[in-house]
Amino acid sequence: MFKKIILLFLIILIASCGSSKPVASASYSKKPVVHVVKKPIRPIVIASEKKEVNVVEKINQPETISLEATSRVKVTTEMVLTYIVKYKDIAKNNMKQFGIPASITLSQAILESGCGTGNLCLLANNHFGIKCRKDWTGPSVKYDDDAAQECFRKYTDPKDSFKDHSSFLLSKSWYANLFQLNKKDYKAWARGLKSAGYATDPQYPQKLITIIEKYKLYEIDNEINLENSFDSINNEIVNTDNYYTVMPKDTFYSVSKKFSVGIDELKKLNNLTENSLSIGQKLKIK
Repeated sequence: MFKKIILLFLIILIASCGSSKPVASASYSKKPVVHVVKKPIRPIVIASEKKEVNVVEKINQPETISLEATSRVKVTTEMVLTYIVKYKDIAKNNMKQFGIPASITLSQAILESGCGTGNLCLLANNHFGIKCRKDWTGPSVKYDDDAAQECFRKYTDPKDSFKDHSSFLLSKSWYANLFQLNKKDYKAWARGLKSAGYATDPQYPQKLITIIEKYKLYEIDNEINLENSFDSINNEIVNTDNYYTVMPKDTFYSVSKKFSVGIDELKKLNNLTENSLSIGQKLKIK
């Protein structure tokens, strides 16, 4: 009888131990389940969202262009287009009056003035970096360029700077060959300026051509009807024995040769100090 009681006790003990094992394994298995759930949550797709934001920022970032003449500046395409709209009519009028392609005038102004943001432009409305020289009697500013504190011309109105640039090219004998070129051939004009000594930068012609083609400035040249402008001024102007009316392409040098009068004498007869002439201007020659 005693043996039966012991046997029954062992069976109950074994049964109770066996039933406790699944409970322990069930409670133990909860920990790995928690980790499995957490792992896929960690990325939260934040990395991909950052990349998308960077792409958008890059797309919205404006294109910048580096321009350097009298000062180095960086401008955006929008700034260049705004400058063109603002000054293209002045360039067109100068093309009619002086025969210099509007595309050349504008591309030079864009480069030289940094689209109006260069120091000389801000200080003196000087869009072309024209220096005073000996014949300049107008207002001026001092600015460090090739040498320290060089004298540059100052203008009240930007259009005076554009006109002075055109007059400057017309009045110098070494630029005379430019005015024999086709007014619509901007490439020839760009190279001609360099050949005549306008700039020392060997890349100057290509810089002008690049600006003209990038912003299609040649289309502005095509808006000008030259039949009733620079090339067609003719014998309607009547000259007398003592006076001569300045024609397109005339310079002090060409007029002095035509009438066998010295340049200094010609200036003295007309009380002139500057070297520039204007189309239609009357000069006393005797």
